[in-house]
Amino acid sequence: MATSNTTDENCHRNGRIWSLDQKIDEPMDEEARRLRNMYTEKKISVVMIVQLAFKSLGVVYGDLGTSPLYVFYNTFPEGIRDPEDIIGALSLIIYSLTLIPLLKYVLIVCRANDNGQGGTFAIYSLLCRHAKLRTIPNQDQSDEQLTTYSRTTFHEQSFADRTKRWLEGHAFMRNIMLILVLVGSCMVIGDGILTPAISVLSAVGGINVGQSRISEEIVVLVAVLIIVMLFSVQHYGIDKVGWLFAPVVLLWFLLIGGIGMYNIWKYDSSVLKAFSPVYIYRYFKRGKKESWTSLGGIMLSITGTEALFADLSHFPVSSIQLAFTVIVFPCLLLAYSGQAAYLMKHTDDIFGAFYHSIPDRIYWPVFIVATVAAVVASQATISATFSLIKQALALGCFPRVQVVHTSKKFLNQVYIPDINWILMILCIVVTAGFKEQSQIGNASGTAVIVVMLVTTFLMILVMILVWHCHWILVFLFTALSLMVECTYFSAVILKVNQGGWVPLVISVVFFAIMYIWHYGTLRRYEIEMHSKVSMAWLIGLGPSLGLVRVPGIGLVYTELASGVPRIFSHFITNLPAIHSVVVFVCVKYLPVYTVPEEERFLIKRIGTKEFHMFRCVARYGYKDLHRKDYEFEKKLFECLTTFVRLDSLMDVGSDSDEYSLPDHEDRETSVDEQFCDDGNCSIPSMDSIVQVSSPPPKHQFSHRGRREIKIDELKFINECRDSGVVHILGNTVMRARRDSNFCKKLALDYIYAFLKKICRENSAMFNVPHESLLNVGQVFYV
Repeated sequence: MATSNTTDENCHRNGRIWSLDQKIDEPMDEEARRLRNMYTEKKISVVMIVQLAFKSLGVVYGDLGTSPLYVFYNTFPEGIRDPEDIIGALSLIIYSLTLIPLLKYVLIVCRANDNGQGGTFAIYSLLCRHAKLRTIPNQDQSDEQLTTYSRTTFHEQSFADRTKRWLEGHAFMRNIMLILVLVGSCMVIGDGILTPAISVLSAVGGINVGQSRISEEIVVLVAVLIIVMLFSVQHYGIDKVGWLFAPVVLLWFLLIGGIGMYNIWKYDSSVLKAFSPVYIYRYFKRGKKESWTSLGGIMLSITGTEALFADLSHFPVSSIQLAFTVIVFPCLLLAYSGQAAYLMKHTDDIFGAFYHSIPDRIYWPVFIVATVAAVVASQATISATFSLIKQALALGCFPRVQVVHTSKKFLNQVYIPDINWILMILCIVVTAGFKEQSQIGNASGTAVIVVMLVTTFLMILVMILVWHCHWILVFLFTALSLMVECTYFSAVILKVNQGGWVPLVISVVFFAIMYIWHYGTLRRYEIEMHSKVSMAWLIGLGPSLGLVRVPGIGLVYTELASGVPRIFSHFITNLPAIHSVVVFVCVKYLPVYTVPEEERFLIKRIGTKEFHMFRCVARYGYKDLHRKDYEFEKKLFECLTTFVRLDSLMDVGSDSDEYSLPDHEDRETSVDEQFCDDGNCSIPSMDSIVQVSSPPPKHQFSHRGRREIKIDELKFINECRDSGVVHILGNTVMRARRDSNFCKKLALDYIYAFLKKICRENSAMFNVPHESLLNVGQVFYV
């Protein structure tokens, strides 16, 4: 933060010269350092990991597990011309599952989590802590003292250091990084719309295999009803949904694995030769262009992998890895091999191949489980969408929406009502509009492969900046990932006109919303930074600030962690009165997954005690929830009370030449009173205003005198609190200047203004009661 405008300024009051200390407006490093290491992460037991691995089946792996319903049909939509093609396709499926979900995601990408948080925004936050990549520069040194603000150091002139300096030295690289992250996130949202459509439609389509007289319209209607039911139960939360869905998905994996083993034994065990990569070469040599375009269908075997990483925020990495390696991976290999064995003898049954391969005796029970599992499959991408939007919201990349935490145990399990209903409507439109699995499959494939490419590019920077890998390892990972993913991308891009355009349109709409909102947020922050008032000007007004001080406490909300916000000067200029106690409250989100309660608040005094002015910085991570007003207010005043107590103690005992130290008994009494019950209050620094003209005379304070000084200020604050607390929020309206170009006017005057109008107000996000709210409006032309 720039603070040069508030340093080295002199204030004159009542003939006495006051010098503004250079640290008055700097980050509260001392408070942050003293709070560090007070937080310890809770360890998860082995029993809990197994339980969470079981629950992750219902939330994370549903999409990946139901892919056998439609992969072979989307691979051969025109029918199977040569049975050997089945072996080639199976070989591609086997190595795709091995290289992408197992090796890349489960073993490598999942390790790139941000303290257990996954998804593109989590990687972005991780990178922002290792290089200055954030476009909104609201971080300072005190934030780096957080326990959860983990990062590694670089050796000078190392490959990582050179990469870091190159990224920080080019402003356009920050924008490219942001665009890359937004594109990947938008594609995950698009996949969250397409996955329920194709999964449910494919499962319900099994009715026509068992009973061919059912019309296509009835199948679509049943699918739509199931989708409505799925989205209607989301408000119960992932914790309850996971326990409900996990047994179904476990049964599903055991069934498809068992059916696969039965079909291999009954029809053709020679399909196991597909584990040899030679058949991939023969497949492309024999089919040429047709084999190449069929990759779009084969790629559907790895859909859900991107949701696996995004859903890390709901479960520990170890539980997800355990579930995949023990249950998911072997069952999927058996399922695809069993279908291939059946198709070797029944090449005409390509449509609904999975249902045709089910033994007749268990057809309808498996159909019911498949339908329920298809519903569960949608949960993975829906949960991933909620997690991504919560992270985007905290990082200023999405309009303010209501976020509901659905679990008391795991605060990262969230539900977003507005997004839930938007996804449901779009999912119904896609299901009813396309009606065919192949076109929805093409659309889903496009979304999935773009997300994987974005993850690969971000992982390159993680390996360099965070893990400090040798460039040879980075090259091998990049080459292998891009070789597979670019191959799939080249096949998927050929099917844009066959449904692949759907995720592109959805992503463009969401990208425009997220980028324009971030642009408006950035410009608003820049306005506040450039228009903030010098702290020296405020101190120069004297203890009364040249105003009428009315009983009560005023909480002035601002995005600035230093300086006086423009709304405050605007307010007192038009209404020359202010509360007896003023607290500048900065609520800011940092690129960390959470800020421990013990390190949440930083308190600092502004001016001398006669001013009764303080600054409070409340810090949150992207998974934290801003608590209800009474809880936030209670915590704030607990910390403020503790600050005043400690400040009084430091005043009387900080300088032995001027003040006599309290005796041992008195000191022990005061220290006992300095901590609040929850232990989550900051420790104060010394006053930022010091008198330099004439030092105060030496005094010998008695125990009673010290108590009176401390009690008087605490009593004054409590009396002001009883008189009433008013929350003062700024309502900044931005308009593009007349000479601005068309794009800027469109973005600010129409799209951003519309989004701001329909999204939640700041007062709602802070849970401020209307009877205590005071909005201060301003109009800025940018």
